[in-house]
Amino acid sequence: MVSALEKEGEGLPAQREQQEEPAYAKWGKLAVEKVKERYPEAKVVDYLHMGREELGEGKASEKFKLWLRGEEREFGVFVTITFEEDSDEVIVIEYEETDR
Repeated sequence: MVSALEKEGEGLPAQREQQEEPAYAKWGKLAVEKVKERYPEAKVVDYLHMGREELGEGKASEKFKLWLRGEEREFGVFVTITFEEDSDEVIVIEYEETDR
């Protein structure tokens, strides 16, 4: 049996929630883009959102771990993007390599 919502193409409420991008998605896309620029020889093979930190004074940061595979090595890069919450203006992007 198909519900009226499904028939209209709107889906069930739970399905609509699954289709929405998480709030950190735009920051994750930026992290991947910047890592590709910084490590053009490596391919991003995995991605993990590690969390958001409220820094006060209208600032926050989103942290990601990206796993890269190059010709000679495989490694991780922690990317922390700090930004103004009201304008989404990026203040700083920090990178830290890791072997795990």
